Amino acid sequence: QVQLVESGGGWVQTGGSLRLSCAASGRTFSPYGMAWFRQGIGKEREFVASISWSSDIRYFGDSVKGRFTISRDNAKSTMYLQMNRLKPEDTAVYYCAADSRSHSFSDWPRFHREYESWGQGTQVTVSS
Repeated sequence: QVQLVESGGGWVQTGGSLRLSCAASGRTFSPYGMAWFRQGIGKEREFVASISWSSDIRYFGDSVKGRFTISRDNAKSTMYLQMNRLKPEDTAVYYCAADSRSHSFSDWPRFHREYESWGQGTQVTVSS
């Protein structure tokens, strides 16, 4: 497993931007997929975006398509989430996740149960 630490959360007004980072440590020499999930108060954990080890496969949740982008720098063992045109409904704790195991279906990155490593989360608050 890898250890994950998120940073970059904060408060922003509607329409603003934030960039989240997720730094990995530990078994970073093994290929692993990574993702961002979020959870608002009283809501279930929601898939935001994912990226494969080589960055060639990326998925986005419907609510963030066209506004968020995901990237990673394997040399720095860091993943990023660029969030633009933020809305109040984007307010949540954002978690990064990683997994290096084999999976039996192609869109496994969208499902939080498929990830073995999680960060502690970073709060994003978007005010109207």
